[in-house]
Amino acid sequence: MSRKDAHAFAASLAATLMVSIVVFQAGDGTFGAVPADEIDGDEVLIVSEYDPFG
Repeated sequence: MSRKDAHAFAASLAATLMVSIVVFQAGDGTFGAVPADEIDGDEVLIVSEYDPFG
């Protein structure tokens, strides 16, 4: 997904699920968004984090 779409998706997920969501860039250049506790850090660059409580 595009960087813009990943940020919009992350903001929506954080507000809906009330968990911290991380936007990352994978080794192949694609972007994604997952809950912060699911990111393992292998071959990804963390771009930003959405915290619904902060």
